[in-house]
Amino acid sequence: MIPKVTQEIIDLGDGRTIEIETGKLAKQADGSVVLRTGDAMLLATVVSARTANPGVDFLPLTVDYREKFSAAGRFPGGFFKREARPSDKEILTMRLVDRVLRPLFPDDYHAETQIMIQLLSHDENVMPDAMAGLAASAALAVSDIPFYNYISEVRVGRINGQFIINPSKQQLEESDIDMMIGASKDSVAMVEGEMKEISEQEMVEAIKFAHEAIIKQIEAQERMRAALNLTYREYEPEVNDEAILEKVHAFTYQKLYDIASEASAKHERSEKFSLLKEELLATFTEEEVLEQNELISKYFSKTQKEAVRNLILDQGIRLDGRKTTEIRPIWCEVSYLPSAHGSAVFTRGETQALATVTLGTSREANVIDLPSEQGEERFYLQYNFPPFSTGEAKPLRGVSRREVGHGNLAQRALKIMVPDDCPYTIRLVSDVLESNGSSSMATVCAGTLALMDAGVQIEKPVSGIAMGLISDAKTGRWAVLSDILGDEDHLGDMDFKVTGTANGITACQMDIKIEGLAYDIMEQALKQARDGRLHILEKLTDTIAEPNKQVKAHAPKIIKFEIPKEYIGAVIGPGGKNIQNLQTDTATTIVINEEGNFGIIEILGTSQEGMDKAIQTIQNQTFAPVEGDVYTVKVTKILDFGAVVEFVPGKDSLLHVSELEWKRVENVSDILKEGDVIEVKYLGLDPKTKKPKVSRKALLPRPPREDKKPESQDSANNQPKKEGDKK
Repeated sequence: MIPKVTQEIIDLGDGRTIEIETGKLAKQADGSVVLRTGDAMLLATVVSARTANPGVDFLPLTVDYREKFSAAGRFPGGFFKREARPSDKEILTMRLVDRVLRPLFPDDYHAETQIMIQLLSHDENVMPDAMAGLAASAALAVSDIPFYNYISEVRVGRINGQFIINPSKQQLEESDIDMMIGASKDSVAMVEGEMKEISEQEMVEAIKFAHEAIIKQIEAQERMRAALNLTYREYEPEVNDEAILEKVHAFTYQKLYDIASEASAKHERSEKFSLLKEELLATFTEEEVLEQNELISKYFSKTQKEAVRNLILDQGIRLDGRKTTEIRPIWCEVSYLPSAHGSAVFTRGETQALATVTLGTSREANVIDLPSEQGEERFYLQYNFPPFSTGEAKPLRGVSRREVGHGNLAQRALKIMVPDDCPYTIRLVSDVLESNGSSSMATVCAGTLALMDAGVQIEKPVSGIAMGLISDAKTGRWAVLSDILGDEDHLGDMDFKVTGTANGITACQMDIKIEGLAYDIMEQALKQARDGRLHILEKLTDTIAEPNKQVKAHAPKIIKFEIPKEYIGAVIGPGGKNIQNLQTDTATTIVINEEGNFGIIEILGTSQEGMDKAIQTIQNQTFAPVEGDVYTVKVTKILDFGAVVEFVPGKDSLLHVSELEWKRVENVSDILKEGDVIEVKYLGLDPKTKKPKVSRKALLPRPPREDKKPESQDSANNQPKKEGDKK
């Protein structure tokens, strides 16, 4: 049976289009679509359970994004030749989609839902992650799943002042902005990206430009759904009990409000909230607690959120007693770890990050091998969030998606400040030791300090700050919070992280948990963020004003130079023998990369003497005299017919006896002896022997010719007559 296909085409306005079709592939999923632009194709499917699992009071949403190597006509790397765990890039794409979709599902929809997006065909001129959000939303739009507020995501670049939607990889290299924006028709829900020190106003303009394109893509989804004439499924809403809600609210609201206004520390405050909850449970019978414990806990959390938010809106007082614009106390320290190449501790309030820098050669670069991207990262940041940082004991299950996302944000914030000519591969690791709000921004600050401590000549220091929002749609009141706490993030309506230098923004990440965020609130948040960012920058530069001029004594130094391509084999030696022995003898690490007609040599070591020896050895191996040039050489052997002279160790030539002096030399040892250092001129290869030919006499003054005496008459008369002479 020929499938019935429904299709929509979105015109991007510059000759490119995005085609969305449904009805051909994966028809047993609740919703499936195929997106195509150029030769790039994405398949997105969604399936949601018909009923929610008992006791689940949240949305169990899973977003999965994978890139098939077959999409680019390539084999997977590794022994098994099969796609394995998702790469960091795939995880980051999953997060981008999840963060936009999750807040827009109905609050009481708790059925397990799985969205899967696959790259089926790759186009070098298309970056597929920019289409993943549109694909996921379109799959929901053609399903009966109760998702009413469709979304899309686009990437925004800017070249020569002109904004571009979904630029190609080549265009992005010229762009000073790389931002992903996710939004519904009414409001922006997510922003993430990196920039080259742009202003707050420029960032808002980029977001508005993206939103206009997103609205067109959402309208295409609405047209597709209308063409299919679909209805939404019915689902069992949450169970509620107004009587219990009123009892919980009446007993706890004022007490929660009072605890929140005491300006206490995190654990002290949590303990007081826990004790109050125990008092609340004591007002119910054992049977009521057994039957209604989930509802009681839910209503307690709801009332706590209301009390904390009202405190901030009523009095401008926060949980730790700060004003809305106030930054927590900061202290920093560099060179904390004696053996690390660079280290720093950054503490802001109850959030602390320990950053370490390790310097290496190109061999330590982070290799990227994906269907849509191949290359290397010479600067990369890794973020660790152990459970003890929040005072908890949890199973360790590897790096979480959250850790990947936070590390990527901090890396994007800092990488633009690492100069292109930095010879090192840099690994920056942030271990969060305490956390109560914005550990990713603490990572940016600690990372800046650690890089400067390591002697990496970053162009400017970078700081970061997390902003929050408390709003009340009924009264129209709102407050933007600087340097948010963990509780303010959990109870608030926005988490907006901004990093930058004194001159502009380098990265951002924003998640909105409410619909209809006005641009004036966003602009206020950005202005407030700039003030906080500059305050934190001052604290950083008070600790270390500029990068150290040299790397630490125990840190490796690196020297890079070129050799002709044809000498690479000689330096490496058979089976790597030469280079391995040289590394052992000089206590260095030597890396050779072939680029064009040259071999790029990297020598890494802590001993300057060892590095100098390695450099000299390689230069000796690649030495080639130039015809006509003069060289200082050493006599290493005396022969009957000349002397062996050495340009550099391993490179010698015969100085023939005829090239010693202009006069005839009977005995070479009369002129030279072993160990003598003399100058010779290189004459090139001898045309007969094809061996190097040098001359000492070419540098000596040529003696004048002796004038011949005129022949006497007698001698002329005594000459024999030649044939033909007259008799």
